[in-house]
Amino acid sequence: MLLGEQLRRYRQLRGISREEAGERIRASASKISRMELGRVGFKPRDIEDLLKMYGVTDRKLLREFKELALESNKPGWWKEYGDALHKWFTRYVGFEEAADQIRVYESQFVPGLLQTEDYAREVISGGVDTDTLSEQRIQARLKRQEHLNSGKKMWIILDEAAVRRPIGGRERGKEIMRGQLRHLIDICENRDNITLQIIPFEVGAHAAEAGSFTLLRFSDFELSDVLYLEHLTDGDIVDKRSTVEAYTKAMTKLSVSAATPDETVSMLKDMLKDLDEA
Repeated sequence: MLLGEQLRRYRQLRGISREEAGERIRASASKISRMELGRVGFKPRDIEDLLKMYGVTDRKLLREFKELALESNKPGWWKEYGDALHKWFTRYVGFEEAADQIRVYESQFVPGLLQTEDYAREVISGGVDTDTLSEQRIQARLKRQEHLNSGKKMWIILDEAAVRRPIGGRERGKEIMRGQLRHLIDICENRDNITLQIIPFEVGAHAAEAGSFTLLRFSDFELSDVLYLEHLTDGDIVDKRSTVEAYTKAMTKLSVSAATPDETVSMLKDMLKDLDEA
């Protein structure tokens, strides 16, 4: 998608139609459209021919585009998990990998990116012994964390219910939640790239009563932010500007309603203390 956006920009700067571009690489206008939307793979030779047609002659730039084309055709790490991940979710993960900033509001659970293995295992398995499919999903979730805990900027706002909701039953659940709370405290205190805030119950109704959402930003590319909404049986990636802007404003309002990062650490420590005393 990122490569396609660059190709579209160069084509439009030269005033070249999709039909004309398609003729250059012995393809149709619809093929050029699919390339620019990132919905098909890229042949390095086609990229080179199109860029020359668009007036790009710098050899270094041409080489970078060809390398990017080869890279874009490689399967992502998530492909190794096969059918364990839904197709609509693997599409989202591709966007997540390319983003340099992730903003999340979560109302129900601790987000997958911040879950401990025990917490993730309980949520995915539903408290029963894991089968092969569930185990693959658990490992994929941990793999996502591995890729995202290396400096990518993350701003996560949680409803207090998402942190207090017990996972794992009465006795085992206490230990799972202790580990999860300690993990969140560690993130707050030791990860400069991650900002975590909690919206206390006392705030009441707030700007995201409609539910959880994720915003992705691509600062290294001239691409608009995208919105991800997950449903029971699928997920949507939305790039309509007015919709993305509405959720961006909601995220800003939520940050004002939420406890500050320092107050959030204190809340988490109090929750941990309550569990220890229970």
